[in-house]
Amino acid sequence: MAFPVDLRRCQALGLAGSAFLALGGETAGALPVQDLLSPTSGRGALGLVGVYFGVVLLIAAWALLGKVIRGPEPPTSRSLLLVLAVWAAPLLLAPPLFSRDVYSYLAQGAMVDAHIDVYMHGPARLGGPLADEVAPMWRHTATPYGPVFLAVASGLSGLTEGRIPAGLIGMRVIALLGVALMAVALPRLARHSGADPAVALWLGALNPLVLLHLVAGAHNDAMMLGLLGVGLVMARGRWYLLGAVLVTLAALVKAPAALGLLAVVVMRGRSHWVRTTAMTAAVASATTVVATALAGTGYGWIAALRTPVSPDNWSPTSVLGRVTGNVLHELGSDLAPLALPAWRTAGLLVTLAVVLFIWLRLRPGPVYALGLSLAVVAVLGPAIRPWYALWGLFLIAAAARDASVQRRIAAASGVLALAVLPSGYPADSEQIALAVCGGVLAVVVLWQAHQAAQATPVLERTA
Repeated sequence: MAFPVDLRRCQALGLAGSAFLALGGETAGALPVQDLLSPTSGRGALGLVGVYFGVVLLIAAWALLGKVIRGPEPPTSRSLLLVLAVWAAPLLLAPPLFSRDVYSYLAQGAMVDAHIDVYMHGPARLGGPLADEVAPMWRHTATPYGPVFLAVASGLSGLTEGRIPAGLIGMRVIALLGVALMAVALPRLARHSGADPAVALWLGALNPLVLLHLVAGAHNDAMMLGLLGVGLVMARGRWYLLGAVLVTLAALVKAPAALGLLAVVVMRGRSHWVRTTAMTAAVASATTVVATALAGTGYGWIAALRTPVSPDNWSPTSVLGRVTGNVLHELGSDLAPLALPAWRTAGLLVTLAVVLFIWLRLRPGPVYALGLSLAVVAVLGPAIRPWYALWGLFLIAAAARDASVQRRIAAASGVLALAVLPSGYPADSEQIALAVCGGVLAVVVLWQAHQAAQATPVLERTA
């Protein structure tokens, strides 16, 4: 007998998952330094178990919601947006989870506010409580973020006067606005691409990665994707130039969104493509100049784009580079120091080749092509994080019509949702064991609920 599934059960299960996430984060999240607990302390261990218990419940609720959407009476887009709001609600006042990047954002905003060049200096130059909250590997690192995000961060810094709790809430509100723009854009992009709007919302906005990393983690990727999505919607209609402006603003938050300008050009069709390209380039250039002038940060972000390339970053090309370098070092070769840069350069060249193949040979449609391109950039770039997967996933969710593609994306999302500990720090064996315990406990609870639901109709018939 099938497990009874409806929208309300999915909503309640996901709410429970988010609530456990928020409660566990109070002791196991990316807390301010003075509030950090040892992961092996009683409260810290209980919090870590609670977070992973909540993550598995949330993933289960999302998977069950996917069945509801594909059922005989799929929910409306408005109903799905309500589910998103309910699932996100417990995370609004929770501490940052799964990353400490939000502290870097606050420190960089304070640096701009204090007229410190963020493209030359890391948060250590700022000093004080905010700099202490930044992860050690980034304290002496210049920012790669564009002037639009830095202007927003600077404005928030002035508004909150450097107070960390208020700044964290402000950054989460900004991230929530980005997620709201993503949710607004997804159904519209899906209709234009011939995809199912409800599936697009489920896969691209209700995705656990969105809740864990854009809402709970308050990453600025939400702002980038929100502007990019709305810009693409505008570019398909009469507001083409406004669309180009919004896509450029997205790129001035994080650079990968600049690929969206290619989609803007392709959306206008092949007729007069030279004129369209020239107009798009002119609008993008003017937007960049104006935004940079208003932000007052200069153009140092272009050179600072190498910031993600650090010795501690993980990516396929970085791993290959380190392995090759170690082998060459053992062989006594003088080429060992060149292995990592060589592999990263190779990764960029392969990225360029694959992106050109997608646009010139595959031609799957501008939104789909952009999603695939951003996915390639995330995978083959010099650094990768679980939330980077959302760059491509967001747009693939809006344009993919193949159910098998959607299932693969859903499976990958579920795996990536389990990939990072809530503190944002590297895991050790004890923390992994505690996380596994939390996940297994959730699976046991879900199985018991499934068994009870199957038994209920039998008891009713025999009563």
